[in-house]
Amino acid sequence: MEAGVKPRVKSGAETPAVGPGQEVGHRPAAGPGPEPEPAPRRRRRARGPRPRPFGLRTRLVLAFLLVAAVGCGTTAALTYRAARNAILEQTQNTAVSAFREQIQGLNTALPPSGESLRDQVLRIARQGKPRTWRVYAEYGSVRVSSTDRPTSSVITPELRARAQENAESPHGSFQRVVKNGTPYLTMAVPALFHALSADDTARPTGLVFYAVMELDEEEANVEAMVAAARDGALPALAVALIPALIASRGVLRPVRELGIAAHNMGRGRLDTRIQAKGSDELSDLARTFNESAAELERSVAELRRAEARARRFASDVSHELRTPLAGMLAVTEVLDEDADSGTLDSDTARAVRLISAETGRLAVLVEDLMEISRFDARAAELHTDEVDAADCVRKTLQNRHWTDPASVVLYLAPGIRARLDPRRFDVVVANLVGNALRHGGAPVTVRVYAEGDHFVTEVADRGPGIHPDVLPHVFDRFYKADQARTRSAGSGLGLAITLENVRLHGGTVEAANHPDGGAVFTVRMPL
Repeated sequence: MEAGVKPRVKSGAETPAVGPGQEVGHRPAAGPGPEPEPAPRRRRRARGPRPRPFGLRTRLVLAFLLVAAVGCGTTAALTYRAARNAILEQTQNTAVSAFREQIQGLNTALPPSGESLRDQVLRIARQGKPRTWRVYAEYGSVRVSSTDRPTSSVITPELRARAQENAESPHGSFQRVVKNGTPYLTMAVPALFHALSADDTARPTGLVFYAVMELDEEEANVEAMVAAARDGALPALAVALIPALIASRGVLRPVRELGIAAHNMGRGRLDTRIQAKGSDELSDLARTFNESAAELERSVAELRRAEARARRFASDVSHELRTPLAGMLAVTEVLDEDADSGTLDSDTARAVRLISAETGRLAVLVEDLMEISRFDARAAELHTDEVDAADCVRKTLQNRHWTDPASVVLYLAPGIRARLDPRRFDVVVANLVGNALRHGGAPVTVRVYAEGDHFVTEVADRGPGIHPDVLPHVFDRFYKADQARTRSAGSGLGLAITLENVRLHGGTVEAANHPDGGAVFTVRMPL
């Protein structure tokens, strides 16, 4: 008999099967000399800011381009996703609807024969929308198709199970599958038998139709959209480079001006100012810099004026004291002779000797102040001569009567010829040896030896050494290791004068503690 076969289709969920993708001071031996013109000083060429390969400009441009690239990429990804879903869903809905209508219009005898079933399958395949389908039918052991193969490997067991899983209420299903790189849409619709009864209940017939349609055209359209988005992103990035350069220039110009101004101020140009424009944060920074620079310029100018007044005062006082001190020294010499000859009573002789000692100490302090003021005024210069370094050291010690081998031990390398100022070198050696004899322990060792293109003068004692906290300050003026000690045998300027004389020769002087005990002063001067 013939029965009307009216299929009923329920849309299934999309199931893609796409594969992945101390201070110490002492008395110097020589007095100050004349005040010549300042010696020329070597100038160092100022260096500007060095270019950096990954400076702020590069980072700003890269950040701008990165934001633009992320924006383009995000837009392209969202567009691709929306367009792909729209294209595929439109094709999918068209194909599923058309396939369902084709099955609903079938009238076939049950059980169907292979010949009649193949004719129906071919007719359905020819009427496929939006393009030709490959149609397959299965009824029990009967397998027919519109192709030369009765079954298709694209139709998955999952689709078959979903088409036949509920015999009482069967429904149609679809699935998108990718096989060998080709996308397919597979559909399954079971044929239902409608009995002419009051309830008109549809019953499954066991006949199931499958359709397979390639989605290569849709994927090609999607790929074309992706290529268009990619090709459009490159010009967009190139266009984004222009505002990136403009923005970075607007940001970096005040930063660069601020850097140049700070560099100029570091070189001593305290009148440097920045032109501030606008009302943004960088303009506020420029105004703050100008205010700070003006305040610093006023403070430095006041400090320089105060320093100049202090130097002038020390120099003037020193000069004014020399004349009365000369008369006082002459008188104290006469009084010393009377005290030594016994013409004075003991108390008077003791007072005379005290006055003579303090007058001498005052004379030393005045001479040292005059000497240090010359260094401050940059009026000290060298009068060099080629001399034997060892002979200079011997003469210095002989003039001070420091020739006792139990007090001073000499290790002087012969033949070291150096070009130096003999008077200033005499002050250096006298200050270091006198300091060692006064504050260190005997014997004091004096070494002179060559070291490359320099000669080294080393003075070491056997005393307790210098406290680590005091060591960095031993060359400071009037520095006292013991703040409770208000008097010292020297002026408090001996080592500071030593440092200035060594620097004037282009050399260095260092203070350290010997591992075996005692302090070591090392002077290096060019030959």
